[in-house]
Amino acid sequence: MPTIRILLADDHAVLRAGLKSLLSSQADMEVVAEVGDGLEALREAERLRPDVVLADIGMPGLTGLELARRLKETVPETRVLILSVHEDQSFMQRALRAGAAGYLVKRAAEEDLLAALRAVARGEAFLLPSMTKGLIEDYVRRTSRRRASDRTTEDSRDQYDGLTPREVEVLRCVAQGYSNAQMAEKLVISVKTVESHRARIVEKLGMRSRVELVRYAMAKGLLE
Repeated sequence: MPTIRILLADDHAVLRAGLKSLLSSQADMEVVAEVGDGLEALREAERLRPDVVLADIGMPGLTGLELARRLKETVPETRVLILSVHEDQSFMQRALRAGAAGYLVKRAAEEDLLAALRAVARGEAFLLPSMTKGLIEDYVRRTSRRRASDRTTEDSRDQYDGLTPREVEVLRCVAQGYSNAQMAEKLVISVKTVESHRARIVEKLGMRSRVELVRYAMAKGLLE
């Protein structure tokens, strides 16, 4: 089994010493360096190119999130596992967006930490099941909202595509405040024809008030 080369980055010396002792006792792990701030972690990671950087989320110099983002650009083969006191979903999501391969809270069991290091070293992502549940729920909520928005946009596009070029012109004039007589003069058509176009626009868009039509026209860029 290949040895996992690990760089420890945490500004708490006592915690760092405990982590080093734990990891060094594993037959498949080697602590190649330990540092107390993010900038030093970046320099050492670029120099040593470890398999995994175990980084505290809050450090002087560079935070763990900033470190993950920088290493993703400079040493993409090195994986970052964020160690944090924060159990809030937002911190975990920020870590994943920054490029971290995993997120672990500091109160997690030693077995979870070792499993996380081995998982990210294999190229996998690691999250505790309790946090994964929240991530999935958030993803479902976002997806549902996105689908609803896409349906609304699609419906709006279908309605807009259903208008004839002349009806679009009439809609623009309505939104600009023209009366039927003014529209007839501007478009060189009869008032009766204008009224017919307006009736079809209302029927196609399902909007009866002028305020609704103005908002719709603005959303479609007809007043630009």
